Amino acid sequence: MGRCIVVANQKGGVGKTTTAVNLAAALAVMEKKTLLIDCDPQGNASSGLGIYQEQVTENLYSVLYEPENASKAIYETSLPFLQVLPSTSDLVAADIELVDKQGRENYLREVVATLIDSYDFILLDCPPSLGLVTLNALCAATELLVPLQCEYYALEGIAQLLKTYDLVRKRFNSRLLLLGVVLTMYDGRNKLNRHVKREIRRCFPKHHFETLIPRNVRVSEAPSYGQSVIGYDVKSKGAEAYLGLAKEVLCRMPL
Repeated sequence: MGRCIVVANQKGGVGKTTTAVNLAAALAVMEKKTLLIDCDPQGNASSGLGIYQEQVTENLYSVLYEPENASKAIYETSLPFLQVLPSTSDLVAADIELVDKQGRENYLREVVATLIDSYDFILLDCPPSLGLVTLNALCAATELLVPLQCEYYALEGIAQLLKTYDLVRKRFNSRLLLLGVVLTMYDGRNKLNRHVKREIRRCFPKHHFETLIPRNVRVSEAPSYGQSVIGYDVKSKGAEAYLGLAKEVLCRMPL
């Protein structure tokens, strides 16, 4: 059975989708069969790997209520070991439709359950909110990876995310464990960035990744070409950082 990792942070602009896409690509380059499930109606993780909404027939929304058809919504990417279950704007409806349904937090779990034995890793990219789709992702996964931008407000926001994590564990998914916090957009020349790094390592001595994801032009450029930074420029500092993160993920088990 593969590992299922949810990449989540309710704050936007922290590098969450970038981390999900590039970590998935890095694991695939290491020949780990990997599936990225795009749980964000914006579909940025999908388009970041060259899968665009207008080209998609089946998607996460279309199989959410029919998990037995999940394999029909999986698309190939340019990397042999990486596939995507894409999202479209239709997924917006799920937050409304699931409200009155019994077991509304477990729909995505059923989708993942039909696929998990076929992959080494399944990564879930969440929207920047704490709605029912995000709750479904937290209930479907067994590991939580938190990307955190090196700024003051992001540091404040992680406290709220961890409250949500504790609540999900107590009420819905006791299997969910914290894999770690990864710092993104890091610039060692910036005093605030260094301060945030120290605080995270003090607050999460067992749950921080040593790998720091730097600010890197290649990381920013890659999505506009429908590629991960691994595929766009494997020699860039951004690509090297995500390959380093993937190595840590392979060696680390959640606590």
